[in-house]
Amino acid sequence: MQSENRLFDDLAKLINGAAGTIAGVGREFEANAREKAKEWVGGLDVVSREEFDAVKALAAAAREEVELLKARIDALEGKTPTSVKAKVGAKKPPLAD
Repeated sequence: MQSENRLFDDLAKLINGAAGTIAGVGREFEANAREKAKEWVGGLDVVSREEFDAVKALAAAAREEVELLKARIDALEGKTPTSVKAKVGAKKPPLAD
């Protein structure tokens, strides 16, 4: 009986060692794959999330400012449409010779 227990103990140690080795190889493969992916993505011309969000905020602010300026122009044009039309429609006097 002693030899059977020792055989099972040795087999269990062998399986545990193999499982540990396989797990280590898996972790190493994953780390290498992550590193290669970072190198590949780093080689691409992409922006970071922070940069994207900053430019997006700037664009939104610029869009808002444009809308405010359009409203201001419309308000100014709406206040004096007759004077602008009169100036545009008025004929210039002929030049004196």
